[in-house]
Amino acid sequence: MAEQKFAENEVVELVTKIVTSIGTTRGDLIPILQKVTNELGYISQEAIQQISVLLKLPTKEITSVATFYRMLSTKPHGRHIVQFCESAPCHIAGGREVLSALKEALQLEPGETSADNKWTFYTTSCLGICGVGPVILIDTEIHGNVTPDQIPSILGRYE
Repeated sequence: MAEQKFAENEVVELVTKIVTSIGTTRGDLIPILQKVTNELGYISQEAIQQISVLLKLPTKEITSVATFYRMLSTKPHGRHIVQFCESAPCHIAGGREVLSALKEALQLEPGETSADNKWTFYTTSCLGICGVGPVILIDTEIHGNVTPDQIPSILGRYE
């Protein structure tokens, strides 16, 4: 998801709508943060402030949860999220070469977002599908048994 600009009042309105639809208990925090991430592209400071008011939780606690889980983001990210599995099975199956090809094709290091906000690139310890390694997850699509020469074609599907 590309970074979008929202006015503070729009963030407050959206977060209020999300909290109203999900609930106001501590147990509702993660689903709320997921929905905010999906709607805004990331969890802004304005969103954290409004969640704090509505759930009566300290902003420090909300920030702690928001930064703990990989599926949540407190920073804007690219339109497409590329995750590369660095697990031992993927590594043994040629992952190092695939990682190099990804870094070269994206012109990014893990944790970076492209200047045009098209790509955000992460590495992860395991995607849980070791039988088809090396594995790349782009948004919600899994690409297995990836070879370095397939990288341009795979990324090209997201143009």
